[in-house]
Amino acid sequence: FNSAGAGIFGHLSDSKLGRKGSLTVVCILNAIFGISTAFSPNYWIYTLLRFLTGFSTGGVGLCAFVLATEPIGPTKRGIAGMSTFYFFSAGIALLSAIAYAFKSWRHLYIASSVPSFLFLFLVLPFISESPRWFLVRGRVTHATNLMSAIAKSNGRHLPDAAILALDDDISKQSTQIEETAQSGSLIDVIRSPITRIRLILAVAINFMCAVVYYGLSLNVVNLDTNIYLTVAVNAVAEMPAFLFTAVLLDLCGRKPLAIGTMWFSGGFCLAGSLMKGAGNWKIVRMGCGVLGIFGMAGTYNLLYIYTAELFPTVVRNAALGSATQASQMGAILAPFVVVLGGGLPFAVFAGCGIVGGALAFYLPETLNKPLYDTMGGLEDGEQRDCLLSV
Repeated sequence: FNSAGAGIFGHLSDSKLGRKGSLTVVCILNAIFGISTAFSPNYWIYTLLRFLTGFSTGGVGLCAFVLATEPIGPTKRGIAGMSTFYFFSAGIALLSAIAYAFKSWRHLYIASSVPSFLFLFLVLPFISESPRWFLVRGRVTHATNLMSAIAKSNGRHLPDAAILALDDDISKQSTQIEETAQSGSLIDVIRSPITRIRLILAVAINFMCAVVYYGLSLNVVNLDTNIYLTVAVNAVAEMPAFLFTAVLLDLCGRKPLAIGTMWFSGGFCLAGSLMKGAGNWKIVRMGCGVLGIFGMAGTYNLLYIYTAELFPTVVRNAALGSATQASQMGAILAPFVVVLGGGLPFAVFAGCGIVGGALAFYLPETLNKPLYDTMGGLEDGEQRDCLLSV
């Protein structure tokens, strides 16, 4: 249901609801279903509410990330995107403390659902819709006004003669801005040879990355250590990975960094699979797991930025939603890998990390490339890049 929510709200955020509208809806649903779970009278109602909570949660990170990064220019987009994940890791670390404090599962569901209500009233009212979404929906005046407000907040001024236009209009050298809504769906992504191969690779890489990321987190049950402490250590280990990735993101580029972090994680997972015995070896295996999460946390969050930059605005959330669905499928598979026990989980995680890094070789670099708005604009841009390379 989580993956279904990511796909549905990914489509809705590209079309009718927009990024902010979709985020508002999923936060409301997440809070209502989460708190309602605490009052479940029987198992079947509990199960239904967990399904519905998973459905709404699937769109939260997706919509929030795109809304936070879409208005950012290419020079700051990487740093801005990576900074959002500090809150994700901080939330996991905080959840460990909340779970330790609230032993009752009913109280835990209430405590973990309250942040969604707080976000609705304390954060969302101060967030604006994405100007790119306004533009592709034909609401040029709204997009222009919002860009003027952004410029003013940065101590700058948007020239009165400035005109916002879709990349389709620019490529056609149109002198008249068409205030018509552009639409797109996964059908358009699959139909285009350029975006089709990107989607297949993004889905496969996100799937493998999620198997490793969630699998290493769940694999603490096989390490015979304090579960609360290990989960907290794993969450804290992710934070330096975000800083490391944010620093190198604009220096090395998206593609080399994605390959490097996946192979880094895969290498330590391979080492962990070879560690056997008790005593100090348990600490060594735990260290391999922490370093594996360090590498894969950088990849996992980098893929959000990378995938978003691979697709135009008109289908960005739909494509990112598909990648997120694949990621959730990997998360579903991860527990089945963990129950294998012994060194096998580490071996599977190593294989996923190494193969995922190899697949990333076939993706294009997006560093300092523009965020295209339409499918036509993307195709024109790719043709220009091909001509320039020749």
